[in-house]
Amino acid sequence: MRIFISTGEVSGDLQGALIIAALKRQAVAAGLELEIVALGGEKMAAAGATIIGDTSHIGSMGILEALPYLIPTLLVQRKAIAYLKQHPPDLVLLIDYMSPNLGIGTYMQQHLPNVPVVYYIAPQEWVWSINLRNTHRIVGFTKKLLAIFPEEARYFRSSGADVTWVGHPLVDRMQSAPSRQEARAKLGIADEAIAVTLLPASRQQELKYLLPIIFQAAQTIQAKLPEVHFWIPLSLEDFRQPIEAAIGRYGLRATVLSGQQKEVFAAADFAITKSGTVNLELALLNVPQVVVYRLNPITAWIARKILKGSIPFASPVNLLVMREIVPELLQEAATADNITQAAMELLLNNAKKQQTFQDYQEMRQCLGEVGVCDRASQEILQILKSTEISAIV
Repeated sequence: MRIFISTGEVSGDLQGALIIAALKRQAVAAGLELEIVALGGEKMAAAGATIIGDTSHIGSMGILEALPYLIPTLLVQRKAIAYLKQHPPDLVLLIDYMSPNLGIGTYMQQHLPNVPVVYYIAPQEWVWSINLRNTHRIVGFTKKLLAIFPEEARYFRSSGADVTWVGHPLVDRMQSAPSRQEARAKLGIADEAIAVTLLPASRQQELKYLLPIIFQAAQTIQAKLPEVHFWIPLSLEDFRQPIEAAIGRYGLRATVLSGQQKEVFAAADFAITKSGTVNLELALLNVPQVVVYRLNPITAWIARKILKGSIPFASPVNLLVMREIVPELLQEAATADNITQAAMELLLNNAKKQQTFQDYQEMRQCLGEVGVCDRASQEILQILKSTEISAIV
């Protein structure tokens, strides 16, 4: 049986790989033979998917920032629809990636209505929806929505979707993370050394808007704490050259690594990070963090006018409990001085650090229990089985 998966960006590729691994495990247990074809990236390919379009590099945040990716996004969407038309799958699984997946889901509803569509990790309409149009589209073409956040489940259920809350897949992923001692031994970090993780970019635009202010703050922290060393796990290998060049410009004592993100996170005393899924990974490993984000000023102005302050927080860590667990420095507040001040307080103030750990425990309760990917894949395979039975009958 064939499953078609559509996702994009670095985080989508990771989540896609996790669910593919679980689908294959569950399929073996159920006696099913699966073929998985996908839009995704290297991680999904390594997990066993046949990739018909690499979307891990196609991603942006914001209106103006999305313009360079408009044509590549349309092309990959057309490629996916052409494939679906020629090779109708037994099920379509959509993972985040809002604009392309809305198009693919609508196509399935109109042209292949008998093929079930499952949405796993739906767009965050529950956070920033300005009207119900896209919500209704998602509910209209989705047979089953597998929610990763409790509030996401409540939102889509109230809009008429058939929803199962499965929990957040990072709960599973972090089970295989090393301990702090193991990670430090592997990376050669001494017990007394201060290891600070820098996460400036998983999108091209972030190299422009976030990297300079994060590295300026790191430069000041290094002057204040001579024993500090910075660790930078690459989200994309393409970013190595600009990041290493910036390390030289700012004179940072820093190591850039590829493929060792969990080790870098587990070993860290602290992190300065862009907003995104990595915030949850750090929180699950009890790493204090400062979250930073900037957009093109015009994009930020438009967003404020349209959304009128309806987004309470940017980091998923804070969104889960709807209060500030980790400091967020957004747009004008995202300055090197502010980042340095917040970082030094969390690095040196033990009471503040302990409060962060307590708050992380509260947040952890909103992410569900271990076995998220297996629960999600069981739901998907159950729909596949029922579709097969219906076809036979």
